[in-house]
Amino acid sequence: MIPKETVDLILDTARVEEVVGDFVTLKRRGASYVACCPFHNEKTPSFHVTPSKGIYKCFGCGKAGSAVGFVMEYEHLTYPEALRYLARKYNIEVKEEEESAEQIAARQRSESLMAVSEFAREFFCNQLQSPEGKAVGYRYYRNRGIEDTTIRQWSLGWAPSGKTALVDAARAAGYKDEYLVAAGLAIQQEDGGLVDKFRERVMFPIHSVSGRVIAYSGRTLKADNPAKYVNSPETEIYIKSRNLLGIYFAKSQIAKADRCILVEGNVDVVMMHQMGITNVVASCGTSLTEEQIRLIGKFTQNITIMYDGDKAGLHAAIRAISLILREGMNPRVVFLPDGDDPDSFSRKHTLEEIQAFIEAHEQDGIVFKTNLMLSEAGDDPLKKANLINEIADTVAEIPDAIKRQVYVETVARRFEIESDIIQERVRKTREKQRKEMSGRAGRYGQMPDRAGQDGAQAGQGDETSLPAQTANLSRLVQKRERILEPSERELLRFILQYGRTPLQFASDSDFYDEEGAQTVAEFIDAALAADDIHFANPGYEATYQAYFQYYDQGLEQDAIVRNLLNGENREIATVAADLATEKYELTVHNFSEALTTTDSWLVNYVPKAILVYHDKCLSARQQDIKQELNAPGLSPEEITSLLGQLTKLNEFKKNINIKLGRIKK
Repeated sequence: MIPKETVDLILDTARVEEVVGDFVTLKRRGASYVACCPFHNEKTPSFHVTPSKGIYKCFGCGKAGSAVGFVMEYEHLTYPEALRYLARKYNIEVKEEEESAEQIAARQRSESLMAVSEFAREFFCNQLQSPEGKAVGYRYYRNRGIEDTTIRQWSLGWAPSGKTALVDAARAAGYKDEYLVAAGLAIQQEDGGLVDKFRERVMFPIHSVSGRVIAYSGRTLKADNPAKYVNSPETEIYIKSRNLLGIYFAKSQIAKADRCILVEGNVDVVMMHQMGITNVVASCGTSLTEEQIRLIGKFTQNITIMYDGDKAGLHAAIRAISLILREGMNPRVVFLPDGDDPDSFSRKHTLEEIQAFIEAHEQDGIVFKTNLMLSEAGDDPLKKANLINEIADTVAEIPDAIKRQVYVETVARRFEIESDIIQERVRKTREKQRKEMSGRAGRYGQMPDRAGQDGAQAGQGDETSLPAQTANLSRLVQKRERILEPSERELLRFILQYGRTPLQFASDSDFYDEEGAQTVAEFIDAALAADDIHFANPGYEATYQAYFQYYDQGLEQDAIVRNLLNGENREIATVAADLATEKYELTVHNFSEALTTTDSWLVNYVPKAILVYHDKCLSARQQDIKQELNAPGLSPEEITSLLGQLTKLNEFKKNINIKLGRIKK
């Protein structure tokens, strides 16, 4: 762990314009800088850097934060990793706080494995320049169209034919045998001796997200060798199911393009990157896993599958579609012409031709699966019925209710049947999945779920099942957030920009306090606390609570905002950066407004903003009651009670609107 004093020094030293300027060409505009946003494609600059506030913000895509936040976002690093990056940039020594003996041993072992893996990278690269490496390995790369710059960028290398070439070199450099074995670079024989795991193979290093070499994939060039590829075994630093070949080189472009292209082969990845399509990864010689999909999900929700068009490739694509849907992401599929893979296709066509082909031939995952299976079913009615059920089961994998319903309608139109039929199959499949999960939960000692029984007794089908109840609740929460978001945003903006500014009410004001003026933050907090109101937007509520933690410590306004920007919680940092900055300075439209001071403006608008928020809260509650009135099985007494609540809410809203001057008494 980095000591707090060191963290503070790093954050105080880092200048946002210098950090961002390492990645983006900034142009000065007055007291700030502008550039085209590095997080999304644009032609007109909407990315602003304000040194005086230590903030960057894109008014196009909404990305915002401080220097440490930019490094985390752009390089996809954790908070401690970003701090260490900044420490290296500004030559600040980082001494970790005291660790336990076990922690020290674990960290040192991990670093030793990383070090020996990095040594192997250099060894394989150097071997590519040996007579054997040039004659076999280098010639292979060049025959495949891989250029020298690509070879260097990806650290492609050659594992020589000697049985102990790497082992001997590593020992000579001082590396221990146990780390060579633990890193998957050597195999221990029965007699205790070590031999190299990789021999006579072209070598593709596998990088972690942060760019460290953690494993290898070696390809034989011998036609009679049944093991075409040999990959590193799982080790303490490499878990196959959690890593992707090329993710380090692709992550920034994946985030910027908001799409990841998934291919099968090592050379496919390398050649696509060399061509200029750099949002491409592969699954490291394993079948695609949920963990790998979640890794992609850190950078985008959109995955395009580009596998070989043979039977194995089609089967793998179908499986991948289901996995991607299950994770709530969006699969698309594109297959290249017969006989081509991404490698061969990229060598036949220009970048523009490849991009145009992908755009023209890319299909939605479920549509692709439907068309493929429909062609196989032909006119056989039984096969067609089974196909409809299977596609409906695929739709049932989608966790998002809105997406699921859209696909239900799409599939129904495709098969020219009633959407209710598809919906019923989806409902039954999800209910079956829920019961299976409930059964597993029960076996592990968790409380059994009774929602399925209650739903059956009520006779209301999907509307009373647990998935439907959850979806209804989710919709209510989302609707409440939409209603309240503008008002919550306005109140939080007042707090983040003017929180410690006193509200100087006139002595005849209803808000005048003889004991002294409240600050903007205190005034808003007291108004919300009186009715026990919390923000519906989770990000706003978290930022609100974090602000008052610093406020109660006595920090000044600038220090509070700076701590929010530089904190480890990036959601809070983004909200703070968004609401603490304005794209344009406030302009006046008439003479009287020009004479208005900030103090008098706040006295006027802060109470109004609170009244508007209370009005929106009442509106949200009215929506809840109307939803409750639509519920089946209400007794007359319950209906009367709910209608009475609506009447009272209307009276409250009327009083608020009188105070706001919207209606007359």
